[in-house]
Amino acid sequence: MNPRPEPATGSSSEGLLFEIDPDGIGLATFDDPARGQNVLTLEVMRTLEGVVTEAEAAAADGTLRALMFRSAKPGSFIAGADVNAIAAVDDPDEGTEAARQGQTLFGRIAALPVPTVAAIRGICLGGGTELALSCDQRVADDGDRTRIGLPEVLLGILPAWGGTTRLPRLVGLSAALDLMLTGKPARVSKARRIGLIDRVLPREQFEEQCLELVRGLARGEGLPPTRKGRRRNLVGRLLDGTAPGRALVLRAAAKQVRKRTGGRYPAPLRILDVARKGARGTVAASLEREARAAGDLITSPECKNLLFVFQLREQARKAPWSDGGRAKPVARMAVLGAGPMGGGIAQVAAYNGIRVRMKDIHHEAVAGGLAHARSVFDGAVRRRSLRKRDADARMGLISGGIDYAGVGSADLVVEAVVERMAVKRAVLREVEGVVGPDAVIATNTSSLSVDEMAAAIERPERFAGMHFFNPVHRMPLVEVVKGAATDADTVETVAALAVRLGKVPVVTRDAPGFLVNRVLGPCLNEAGHLLSEGWDALAVDRAWKRFGMPMGPFRLIDEIGIDVMSHAGEAMAQQFGERMAPAAALVSLAISGRPGRKGDKGFYRYEGGREKGFDQTVYADMKLSGTRSTPDEGRVQDRLVFAMVNEAARVLEERVVTSAADVDLGMVMGTGFPPFRGGLLKYADDRGPAEVLRSLEVLEVTYGHRFAPSPLVRELGESGETFHGAFPAGRE
Repeated sequence: MNPRPEPATGSSSEGLLFEIDPDGIGLATFDDPARGQNVLTLEVMRTLEGVVTEAEAAAADGTLRALMFRSAKPGSFIAGADVNAIAAVDDPDEGTEAARQGQTLFGRIAALPVPTVAAIRGICLGGGTELALSCDQRVADDGDRTRIGLPEVLLGILPAWGGTTRLPRLVGLSAALDLMLTGKPARVSKARRIGLIDRVLPREQFEEQCLELVRGLARGEGLPPTRKGRRRNLVGRLLDGTAPGRALVLRAAAKQVRKRTGGRYPAPLRILDVARKGARGTVAASLEREARAAGDLITSPECKNLLFVFQLREQARKAPWSDGGRAKPVARMAVLGAGPMGGGIAQVAAYNGIRVRMKDIHHEAVAGGLAHARSVFDGAVRRRSLRKRDADARMGLISGGIDYAGVGSADLVVEAVVERMAVKRAVLREVEGVVGPDAVIATNTSSLSVDEMAAAIERPERFAGMHFFNPVHRMPLVEVVKGAATDADTVETVAALAVRLGKVPVVTRDAPGFLVNRVLGPCLNEAGHLLSEGWDALAVDRAWKRFGMPMGPFRLIDEIGIDVMSHAGEAMAQQFGERMAPAAALVSLAISGRPGRKGDKGFYRYEGGREKGFDQTVYADMKLSGTRSTPDEGRVQDRLVFAMVNEAARVLEERVVTSAADVDLGMVMGTGFPPFRGGLLKYADDRGPAEVLRSLEVLEVTYGHRFAPSPLVRELGESGETFHGAFPAGRE
């Protein structure tokens, strides 16, 4: 912060300082001492209410001539409201009243008789954006990390402190719905383009230029103290400025919402309802609808489960991840293997400012890895989530070659070569002789034993698994696999790096399939048994999607690769015996030569990697009749989900992970298990331990030993204790 004149008056409380300088410029500075980002907790909101009361009085007597809201944290304006407080609300009336209180407070800011400015540096989300909307002007810095948005829909609620009402009036209906329905924050360039931001100032002189702007507003200079409408083209004016145009926008948005969510998430539909009715009514009426919608949504099962997953994710991203370990800083990385996975890992590292060296044994492979990384950056530029000059600068952090030049200086090496134990062991021995003794080496294996690899190197304590999921730039999960010899510092280093890369780490013990593939395997295998019984594959995929999964099991097998799926299935069967024996239909499929999506032919047909419909000839390749029956969707869903629940129970019994929260987070982040259900074991707990046991017993009688309830399922079913009660987060 830069020096300022001595305040003439003001007040302070933890998290918020208010002062008025001799020129009548009021500065309300957010700075939560206990958090890395500012959050609108109940205490901060109470303090803000006092600040507004002071500002009203000072404006009335002429002491206050302009007011600026700002943050002392350069990376965070306000990150939103307190999620824990939201999760604690169990009464719809309480939720409605909390929304009304926030609306009233921000309404008082909007009604102040002096110019008000929100000076935004860094993250501005949720309640922070709603506070900014209540100001006359919004000014942002030009930093690449600055983002402005309303992500409430991702938590199963809607912007309820005036956001759903004010944003469409400011930027137009179509732009407002894009922000509110996706929950995706906007870069400053987009926010300026749509009219959410009035001015963009350079980050280096942001403080000084903001103060200069506010002083000018106080003197009646510069921008007027009321907003300017953004300039829209003719189509934009027709869509946002006419009743038929708004109706068209709302119909198209509703269609997209139903396609994307399957109607499983109530929040986006309530946002559309408030926006539709608010467009033709008064602000007061719209605010009341907004508050009532908030009360209904905040106590819905979907909201509670989405908040539950959010809290799990935030907890997983915080150290420590081991007992007594300390993370080593990673300034340089090396990636061994320049295939799509290696190129993806290098791209994510470079995106986050880490210099990376890729190494492969063929020049063509290195070129392919660099091209893959470049294509991901180019996609980000096309989507306007990254500026071209920034993409070029980050791409410049990646280099590659066929020798070990540049690898020796790496703080951490990720091995991502072919999934063959002998090859991996040889590569690991080789690279250990090149890097320094303190360097961490990680393997990106999805199924091979970390301990078996560790036996090939001299410093197994500095070795761990770091399992990324494909595609690396999209999938949020990283399994941090702790081998028998892996030390705590190595676990901390790998997990902290995952967080720096924007990922969610889940620490697992070395075991076949680790967590995600171990639990997912029985589900995909059960889908194969459904085929052998004569059920229609397309109908099974449809049933699984209606459960809430992003894709059906057969579409997922195509995505994984039929050869990879077969190899993993054989390994699981060798390890766990008959209950994991591959379904006959999938065995036949594996020897048919269909590769899946990567070869344009699997259960579905593809052209250039794009799905072109189901391939009916797949049944003949599996030696099955093409005459198929349509299954009962509920039974299909139960067979698939309970196969996973039973295996997850065994994962907990074997202490592959230590908590039910680890299982839920891994399955949501790694497989897309529907977040509105809270996670696999949260869903099982909601169904009830006794029902889970009874269902598995019936399935065992009907379909065989593979459904035999695990000892843990039987224990919980008989005692009535839940998975999360028996295996709470933080359990050792």
